Amino acid sequence: MLSAFTFNTAENLPVGLLDAISRSLRVSPSAVGLLVTGYGVTVALASLPLAHGTRAVPRRHVLTGLLAALVLSSLLAASARSYGPLLAARLLTALAQALFWAVMGPVAVGLFAPEVRGRVIGALSVAGSLALVLGVPIGTWLGGRTDWRMPMGALAALGLVSLVTIAALLPTSPPEAEPAAYGTAPDARRFATVLTAGALSATGAFTGYTYLVRFLGAVSGFPPGAVDLLLVAFGTACLAGVGITGALLDRFPRAALSSAVAVQAIGMLGLGASGAHPVPAVVFLALMGGALGPVFMAAQHEMLSCAPGRTDIALAANSGAYNAGIAAGAALGALILPLADVRGAFLAGGLLTTGACAVLLAESIRVG
Repeated sequence: MLSAFTFNTAENLPVGLLDAISRSLRVSPSAVGLLVTGYGVTVALASLPLAHGTRAVPRRHVLTGLLAALVLSSLLAASARSYGPLLAARLLTALAQALFWAVMGPVAVGLFAPEVRGRVIGALSVAGSLALVLGVPIGTWLGGRTDWRMPMGALAALGLVSLVTIAALLPTSPPEAEPAAYGTAPDARRFATVLTAGALSATGAFTGYTYLVRFLGAVSGFPPGAVDLLLVAFGTACLAGVGITGALLDRFPRAALSSAVAVQAIGMLGLGASGAHPVPAVVFLALMGGALGPVFMAAQHEMLSCAPGRTDIALAANSGAYNAGIAAGAALGALILPLADVRGAFLAGGLLTTGACAVLLAESIRVG
């Protein structure tokens, strides 16, 4: 849980430190934004090849190596005096995270009985979601009162705690002998459906979410102070959604994914249609936030069941597809903005998410 929190905080921390890094290194804010975009693209491209290349290495060794890379890259980022070394450090962190989620899921659930796997995935997802609710805000606060390098260095300390704990306590066994190494109900068609729906929903979500601050200010008319509070509320809704969904995953795995995607679609379409009014904007914002985390979490849980081969390869494919969707959504939103206002980006994102609902519904009808 601590390593999940640390990786997700590392991924998103430049968002909160954007202005400070821009001033310190004398680069444009858009260049600092590439620290996040490049991170996501790297995860999307590297997840599957790295999972395949390390499939024979004991998971304990892989995880300690990934956490060592996180510690090193965080120290390199904290000591960077120019943009190039900072970007290189970020890409090293991204390479580590590209494999982290593929490996951590099967290892964590393999330590527990199969009937509580959903709760384990939920616990990991809660920790990851806390990065947005606590990690990034605290890192932003610390960077504002000291220097942006301080929170970067703090990530190295958190990663080191996780590294020592896993190196000391996690059992060493061949990857194929891990209890959750293979899907419990292999189904290539279900795997393809979940992968497609997850990528579509991620593309839809980030077509709008990337421009959420602009939407809340320009369309809903909230002042900057209120927008900051609404972003905290969005993260809190995401955390609540993950907690609730995690408790239900083991009993209703398929319904959990379909419901989360449907709620995301309703939230985005509602924002696009009535986000100009403050009260509906807050309601639909909470619905979107409450679904964003559960979509990925429920898809990860499904992969542990329907993976046609090794679960780590399936989870890597899911992580790669999701991050590709994030990058595609941000790019699509950028294309839409000059042609329509920011409401158009949310409407387009809602329609893409509705397409993900249709994919899941079509597969359910086939099974039924």
